[in-house]
Amino acid sequence: MNKNPSKYLNSEIEYLEKVLNSENWSSTGGTWCQILEEQFSEKFESKYAVAMNSGTSTLHAALEAVGVGAGDEVISPALTVVMDTTATIHANAIPVYADIDPKTFNIDPDDIERKITDRTKAIIAVSLYGLPCNMDRIMEIANRHNIAVIEDNAQCFLSRYKGKLAGTLGHVSSWSFENSKHMSCGEGGIITTNNEHYAQLARKVAGHGYKNLGASYGQIKLNQSVYQDPNYKRHDEIGWNYRMPEFNAAIALAQLEHLEHKVEQRKVVANMFIDALSNCDYITPQHTPSDCSHSYFTLGLLFDGEERGISWQEFREKYISFGGDGFYGAWSVPYLEPVMQNRTFVKRYPEIYEDIVYEKGLCPVAERIQPKIMQFKTNYRDIDLASRKAKALKNTIDFFNKTEELPSV
Repeated sequence: MNKNPSKYLNSEIEYLEKVLNSENWSSTGGTWCQILEEQFSEKFESKYAVAMNSGTSTLHAALEAVGVGAGDEVISPALTVVMDTTATIHANAIPVYADIDPKTFNIDPDDIERKITDRTKAIIAVSLYGLPCNMDRIMEIANRHNIAVIEDNAQCFLSRYKGKLAGTLGHVSSWSFENSKHMSCGEGGIITTNNEHYAQLARKVAGHGYKNLGASYGQIKLNQSVYQDPNYKRHDEIGWNYRMPEFNAAIALAQLEHLEHKVEQRKVVANMFIDALSNCDYITPQHTPSDCSHSYFTLGLLFDGEERGISWQEFREKYISFGGDGFYGAWSVPYLEPVMQNRTFVKRYPEIYEDIVYEKGLCPVAERIQPKIMQFKTNYRDIDLASRKAKALKNTIDFFNKTEELPSV
């Protein structure tokens, strides 16, 4: 089989049909979002969960919920997707970048502490590729400075840090159900927290600021006699429409029911690729500390082949020629993206951003590491197919090893 089987093989169609037949397709009157929230919060050991339409929406809502506002500073890692930056800007706050650990690729707690000022309001701790951050150190710093910690677990499902589930250690956690994630519904996300105030405010941010939204419920149209009264006042917060549709919730619920299997399969695949590296000393896997487990949203590798005269692009092309699917480069360091370098973000709020400039060299470790990263897919749902891709990697390494051994003419 050369084609990856569908990820939707369980109860997704059954649940979608039930949503269609119910005709309650919005979370304002339906129940599927509520069921998803209840089961997700139970699995991830949190009192509250709030489902939304994307993992970017959850980041913005989380920032608003913990009190981030105009002119506040939010620290995030220098190696992550740009959405941690844009969500910060959407909250009218200032992105501040902390450098990364060169082995784990995760945010460096020491640099977090160096970047804290009296304007720092929150830290976004991204568990990159499925590896938890050094959360003890991050929480110690945050608690000492009275700063909120948002765990960005978009890529990190069922990983553990010192025996505790990633996503249960910060003040609020943000998860993504985007198409490539461990569990997905095309687009979607959810936040979890043990703080009732944060949960309620996040739900209001996501639901047009309806005053009767609570930490544990998002239905607002159940009592029609109250809701349709012309004297009824609806809104007590500024909010947007980040609500998750019932269709997405039904798919996400079916995915959640088989999450352990999905995560374990990615681990198996990742280890196939790691085994293929046994005869290679210039490609190093992302380091997993002994007190952590890794859920391998993707397998992150550090490529030092240039020192052997092999370019990143050349290695990728050869891998494809041997039957590999290719692999991905890491996103650009966020502050080096055109939107930040061209200062397009300034127009969002000139009074706040007019003096903010991000220059190359701000986070030297991230800038050095980013061009060398290879991200290998782990979401193969056919183990034989994954095995062939791992074999293609081994063949690529063997090819370059033999090339090095050829005598010079």
